[in-house]
Amino acid sequence: MPDAELVLAAPEVLAPLVSSSGVVDVLVDTSGPRTPAWSGPPPDIAVDLHGRGPESHRALAALKPGRLIGFGCPELGHPGLVWVPDEHERERWCRLVRDELHVVADPDDVRLDAPSGPAIIPRAVVVHPGAASAARRWPVERFAGVARWAGSAGLDVAVTGGRDEAGLGRELARVAGLPSYAVLAGRTDLLQLARQVAASRLVVCGDTGVAHLASAFGVPSVVLFGPVPPQEWGPPRDGPHVAVWKGTRRGNPHGTSVDPALMEITVDEVVQHAESLLTATAGSPGDDLQRL
Repeated sequence: MPDAELVLAAPEVLAPLVSSSGVVDVLVDTSGPRTPAWSGPPPDIAVDLHGRGPESHRALAALKPGRLIGFGCPELGHPGLVWVPDEHERERWCRLVRDELHVVADPDDVRLDAPSGPAIIPRAVVVHPGAASAARRWPVERFAGVARWAGSAGLDVAVTGGRDEAGLGRELARVAGLPSYAVLAGRTDLLQLARQVAASRLVVCGDTGVAHLASAFGVPSVVLFGPVPPQEWGPPRDGPHVAVWKGTRRGNPHGTSVDPALMEITVDEVVQHAESLLTATAGSPGDDLQRL
């Protein structure tokens, strides 16, 4: 249906990024797996890209779509495809649309155009210490060690984060000896953050949303994994990214203390990966680096 209107149900906070991507026609607000605030006619096709239900299935079923596509949900009697627990998220959803809609879908084709507008600190090394849970948060003093390396190598550093991570960003800057203007945490909205990532030389972060922005804009990244292995959430295999994981099994991604696998990752090895990426990436600032 080439003339069909494509509607995305997602939290409204994502609206600026969704609009800048040009991928969908309309965004309707939802803060989670509840019925989207949709006032139009029943959709011809509703695709559940949230999970395997039952909440998300139930929310879409309430819209009375002509066809509901999703993974099997026994609670609602929905057949669907079999859910594979340890499948990579991108492969999971590409498999769904390939098998149910017969649409060609490449799980490594994640690139988006960078949003227009200037970055606050262009060509910086972005260090993003935050994550939704403590289990996925590498210690701030180790992130500070990476930031200290970047500053000593003559590279600008941008410390990013949400409003609730401003204190974490200031602590990182204090330990790393960075100027206050390097702390962007709490000072950017989502679109400004996306511009900053897109205009950066390198991103160093945990398994969180900023890693996906780096993948979308093709920015070299070193992504640190702890409770969830990169086989489930890692960046595209063709780079320019390095996923670092020292675990042997899946942990609790919502845990209240840092995952042991993250604690196994050292500052030195992250710096080595960062240096290698900057040197190997086409147009990288490898000549600017002072080998430490």
